[in-house]
Amino acid sequence: MSNEIARSHSTIDPYKHLQIVVNPDGTITRSLISPSTEATPDPVNDDAVVLSKDVTVNQSKNTWVRIFVPRQALDSPSSTKLPLIVDFHGGGFIFFSAASSLSHEFCSNVAVELPAIVVSVDYRLAPEHRLPAAYDDAMDALHWIKNTQDDWLMKHADFDNCFLIGSSAGGNIAYYAGLRATAQVNNLLPLKIKGLLLFPFFGAIKRTTSELRLVNDRVSPPCLSDLMWELALPIGADRDHEYCNPKVEGGSKLVDQIRLLGWKVMVIGCDRDPLIDRQIELVRMMEHKEMQVVTHFQEGGYHGIEIIDPVKRKVLLVDIKKICLVVRKGSIVSTRMVFAVPYTIISF
Repeated sequence: MSNEIARSHSTIDPYKHLQIVVNPDGTITRSLISPSTEATPDPVNDDAVVLSKDVTVNQSKNTWVRIFVPRQALDSPSSTKLPLIVDFHGGGFIFFSAASSLSHEFCSNVAVELPAIVVSVDYRLAPEHRLPAAYDDAMDALHWIKNTQDDWLMKHADFDNCFLIGSSAGGNIAYYAGLRATAQVNNLLPLKIKGLLLFPFFGAIKRTTSELRLVNDRVSPPCLSDLMWELALPIGADRDHEYCNPKVEGGSKLVDQIRLLGWKVMVIGCDRDPLIDRQIELVRMMEHKEMQVVTHFQEGGYHGIEIIDPVKRKVLLVDIKKICLVVRKGSIVSTRMVFAVPYTIISF
C-alpha cells in the first residue's frame, strides 16, 4: 500500500497539521513554535530542586547533551551514586531538542523523583540528517559518557546502572542505540547499560487495528507518522525498512543479545494512541525471545501523555523507579500488563 493510498483514509492534512513546508533541496521549513528552557547550572533560588547544564559532544555535528542532577546530590554528596538515565527526546525525528520545555521538564522530574542523573541527548534532526544520523549521534553520546571527565557525572552517576529512555521517536532511537550498544559492550566500559525504557515510535506499510481505529486521531494520526517516516528514513526506503519496522525478517539478531545480557525492558503506551498495536507487537516479539519485559499500558490517554500530563508522568516514574531499584538489587522482573488489551492486532 503506498503512502498516498494510506493517507486517503484520513481527513487530516499532515503538512498543515505539522506546520511544515518541504523545500526543493529536501530540507523543511518549520513553523511550529516549540517553547524551550535554558539550562540552570547554578541555583537561581533556594527552592531549585534540580540543576542542569549543556555540554558539547561533537562540535562538528553540533551535537550536545543536557545533564540533570538533583540539587540534593550536589549539596549533600555521599558515597552512594545515582542511576544514570540517558534520554532521547521525541518529535518524529524532525522536531524539538534537548532544550525543549517538555523534554527539560520530564528529565527534571526523572532526576528528582527516582532520583537519578539524567543525560538528555540532542541529536541531529531529519530530513536534513536522515536516519541513521540520530542513531550515530546516540552512540556518540554513549561513548562521550564513557570517556567523560565531567565532574557531575564522575562524582554522582552510577556507570554500572545505566538505562536508555526515549519518548516516541526518542523511544525508537533508544531501541536502536540499545541494539548497537549490545555489540559494543566492552568498548563502552565502564558504562554498563542495564535496560531500555521505551515509549516507542514504530511503523510498517500494513495498517494495524489501532491505526485504522484512530485514523483521524487529533494528536497523532497515522498520516502524520507516515510523513515523518518519509522525511526520516533513508531516501528510497519505505516503512518496512528495519528502522521503522523492528519485526522485519523476524527482528534484528541483536535483540537476542539484550536477553543474553540480562537487560530489562519496559514498554510504555496507551490504548488511545494509534501506535499501541505496534508497541504490543514489540512486547510479544520480545516475550517470544524470552526477554525480561515489563509493560506500562493504560486505558485512554493519547500519544505522549506520560511526557505531557504531570499526573500520568508521576505514575510512570513510580514504575520506572521500581525497575531501577530491582536492577540494583539483582532481582528478576516478570512481565505484567497494567490493563488487559481488549482487541487483537490485525494487519491489513
